[in-house]
Amino acid sequence: MEYQNLLPRFLKYVQVNSRSDEYSDRFPSTEKVENFQKKVIMPDLEDLGLRDVHYNQQSGCVIAEIPATVDYDVPVMGFLAHCDTADFNAENIRPQVHENYDGKSKIQLGDSEFFLNPAVFPNLQNYQGQTIITASGDTLLGGDDKCGVAELVTLAEYLLAHPEIKHGKIRLAFTPDEEIGTGAEHFDVAEFGADFAFTVDGEAPGKLDWGTFSAAQFSLEIQGVNVHPAVAKGQMINAIQVGIDFQNQLPGAEVPEKTDGKAGFFHLTNFTGTVDHARLDYIIRDFEREGLEERKNLVKAIVAQMNEQFGSDRIKLQMSDQYYNMADELAKHMEIVDLAREAYKKQGLEINEDPVRGGTDGSQLTYMGLPCPNLFAGEENMHGRYEYTVLESMYKAVDVMVTMAELNAAK
Repeated sequence: MEYQNLLPRFLKYVQVNSRSDEYSDRFPSTEKVENFQKKVIMPDLEDLGLRDVHYNQQSGCVIAEIPATVDYDVPVMGFLAHCDTADFNAENIRPQVHENYDGKSKIQLGDSEFFLNPAVFPNLQNYQGQTIITASGDTLLGGDDKCGVAELVTLAEYLLAHPEIKHGKIRLAFTPDEEIGTGAEHFDVAEFGADFAFTVDGEAPGKLDWGTFSAAQFSLEIQGVNVHPAVAKGQMINAIQVGIDFQNQLPGAEVPEKTDGKAGFFHLTNFTGTVDHARLDYIIRDFEREGLEERKNLVKAIVAQMNEQFGSDRIKLQMSDQYYNMADELAKHMEIVDLAREAYKKQGLEINEDPVRGGTDGSQLTYMGLPCPNLFAGEENMHGRYEYTVLESMYKAVDVMVTMAELNAAK
């Protein structure tokens, strides 16, 4: 088997807790992320004999280089995968390997009460005879994006072992804090030294992402007036109720659970508070920049109207953009997308280019001068206990990257 170390490598990686923390004031956001990068990934890369293995403190990235096997100029291609996992329990992850899945049975997650049911998760039916990897029911798996991390290391191992494969210089980056949307903003494009790159952080084989949401986030800090309820009339301002009143003025149908396709949304991600003080955190998503601005303006208008009714700035709004639809910028670099398309076709894959209802590090990197679509990594049902990946999907991801390296050197 060409990639015999991929499975044990992946199982080793997912058992390391590298969860990020959106409320942290350090970078990378947790010591766990940084330790995984420095104490696990870097030694593995060094053991393979890669060039220029180092940790870039500014970008919080582990960087490495696969040397070229040709003596002529080839555009430098990069591949990136993020090392952090999402905000679900990541302590004591116990991966479960289910070989030769029959494509129809429920898969019990460890000895828990939870099952992967193909009636609920129909993609499972596509993997008859293949190896499914899950967690044990009380944690996420961490395949998002340790699938990509393991695949990049395996790509390096394979190309170093096969110098007869013609390819140019390939740069690798193992990044932090993608799940909280702050990792890419620190990325050092010049130091990375690639002409273009691909994040390896997508779903099932064939998925090719070069269109994403445009995204913003905002928070509301609401100052109430707390007095005894016996004398509250005309005096109490319940901050919790103010938050509810704000939420009820947003379009009720424009939420994640009621939208799909190219429909955007407002998403309340956190609501905490007392009568005296409340905080609400939201994300806004829209595929069009104009649509994103309209949604932001609606929020600002509601806040302004409510504060006018209070006669003071009782609601404090903080809002910022996160990333933009990379399709708008990648339209200038479609030869990169075409490279991936050609590799997918050579690997016999049916290409799915539906815009992703989310974002990747590539969304920011593309606007920072590093064109960066997203390749599939084989991760499915991300961010929770029902997450799984398919070993054969991971093999295919490495196959695609090897083919892309060859195609890039042949052009």
